[in-house]
Amino acid sequence: MAVSALPARELARLPDDELLATYEEDRDPAAREELVKRFLPFARKLALRYVHSREPLDDLVQVASVGLLNAIERFEPGRGKKFTSFAAPTIVGELKRHFRDKGWTVHVPRDLQERALAVSRQTERLSALFGRSPTLDELAEALNCSIELVMEAIDAAHNYHPASLDAPISHDGEDRTALAETLGDEDIGFELAEHRQALATSWASLSEVEREVLGLRLVQELTQREISQRIGCSQMHVSRLLRRSMIQLGAEGAPS
Repeated sequence: MAVSALPARELARLPDDELLATYEEDRDPAAREELVKRFLPFARKLALRYVHSREPLDDLVQVASVGLLNAIERFEPGRGKKFTSFAAPTIVGELKRHFRDKGWTVHVPRDLQERALAVSRQTERLSALFGRSPTLDELAEALNCSIELVMEAIDAAHNYHPASLDAPISHDGEDRTALAETLGDEDIGFELAEHRQALATSWASLSEVEREVLGLRLVQELTQREISQRIGCSQMHVSRLLRRSMIQLGAEGAPS
């Protein structure tokens, strides 16, 4: 039979089941404090499962502690279930909820989050076992899934803590160039659009014969002799037309 309002010293002497029964009956804060102190190492052990996530261990323990408190509040000793068996799913659920809602910087499906954590754990285990980094095949075999799913999990893990664009690309020496300054390239499309616009304006100023000659030379790739036969003029006249047209279009020289 549970006793109520026991001094902290006497609460510390009670077995786990009696202490849990005492708290269920009286909701004594001192009894709850003793339960937290007693089962906190268990919650910490569960939090250590997720240390591969790069989340600070202190944050993981804090989340696990919240789960432990919830388990203590909801546990009913009269049902005959062991407290740790009841508390474990509650604490793990709190940890997984933390990763799902707050840990990832971009939205990642829950199953993919858990697979990414599993890949991280297996990578560390197999690295210690083999003395080297495991291959994709070895990870897939350990997780009983396809290589594609392993690669997807690895890619997803990069979304947990993406690099800041303001972060320096190197911490060595005096090079403090930001990552953003190394990304991207000049878009030649703007310059190309300007050239096309200028070309269209110049093209409109050419005579019909000049446009025809340029089309035969540059598009159909006919020789000057073939062009002269096509339009019925001398090859020299074709050469002059091409040179004059190209100069007018802004080219540096006429085609040979």
